[in-house]
Amino acid sequence: MKLSKFAMSINPSLTLSITARAKEMKKRGLDVVSFGAGEPDFDTMQHIKDAAKRAIDEGFTKYTPTSGIPELKEAIAAKLRRDNWLDYKPSQILVSTGAKQALYEIIMTVVEAGDEVIVPVPYWVSYEEMVKMAGGTTVFLKTRGFKLDPSDLEMAITPKTKMLILNSPVNPTGAVYDEKDLKKIAAICVKHNVFIVSDEIYEKLIYDKKHVSIAAINDKVKKITAVVNGISKSYSMTGWRLGYVAGPEEVIKVATRLQDHITSNASSISQKAALAAIDGPQDHIPKMIWEYKKRRDLMVERLNAIEGVKAPLPDGAFYVFADVSAYYRDGISGSLDFCNKLLEEAYVAVIPGIAFGDDRFVRLSFATGTDHIKRGLERMTKFCEKIK
Repeated sequence: MKLSKFAMSINPSLTLSITARAKEMKKRGLDVVSFGAGEPDFDTMQHIKDAAKRAIDEGFTKYTPTSGIPELKEAIAAKLRRDNWLDYKPSQILVSTGAKQALYEIIMTVVEAGDEVIVPVPYWVSYEEMVKMAGGTTVFLKTRGFKLDPSDLEMAITPKTKMLILNSPVNPTGAVYDEKDLKKIAAICVKHNVFIVSDEIYEKLIYDKKHVSIAAINDKVKKITAVVNGISKSYSMTGWRLGYVAGPEEVIKVATRLQDHITSNASSISQKAALAAIDGPQDHIPKMIWEYKKRRDLMVERLNAIEGVKAPLPDGAFYVFADVSAYYRDGISGSLDFCNKLLEEAYVAVIPGIAFGDDRFVRLSFATGTDHIKRGLERMTKFCEKIK
């Protein structure tokens, strides 16, 4: 069968494919240490599970409105006011099957053929493919210290520029934009009428700084911004597939129509679980941050102890983006070769930086146990010594 050229043009996710390969090796009995997965290793809180069980027992297993149940949208609106100083009506909120779907739908709603979308490098792997699906062109913009420089942004904008995708904390680097930077970026986007998609999925996982949503800078920028978030990272609910987006009502209305024909509503049971997560106790979050910070410091210390490896300290998320380009020799021409060889010879899975737009680096997740981190980095150290 001849498949569509469009579908064939979409690249697979290297993060998912390498993680899947590591899992397959584990099934074969190999002792693989994986630093690939972008998900917390903590269990979902019991009160959230109980809410889901209650939804099943009470028969809450039917279709809901496409954009989400009213009580969940009210809870999200309250959360945005409480945490982010953002005032949205429920009609400005769309609940989706994960933040990934929300991102896709907003990009598809705003971007069309011929439009340019600015994406700072390094970037999350799916941004480029989503822009491609919308018929747009991705304009990759190099960052300084892993963050977009406002002067570089100003220079990159053309009459075709339609959107900026901004991610803070950043996957894969853990960089966090401060209010001063965001004010400058916001002013430029307002000046040129560039729509902003603000991906804030890691907002609660910040160690040494604080999260600021660019939409909260002022009303002018809020009118051209869609804020994307979800429950997967903060509440350890990746498999529940529940995200949301808040933005201008006319944008959300059209995105909802799009979702009508893709999935309809997000899982009714997951919506009840999300309501319990957002409205319930939040005391697990400081505990997660404390544990992640310990792991972060351990991983950065161990990586920088390897001769030639440079691992900056991330301010948020649960990734370290380490420069391993000193080891590109003798059959290793880039990050993909490095990762394949590391997995094959040392049974350690990391994600190649080429997937994020910077081939010098690899991404390691510290959303895993301390013993796991020590064991994996001992193997990586020996591997690097061997090929040095």
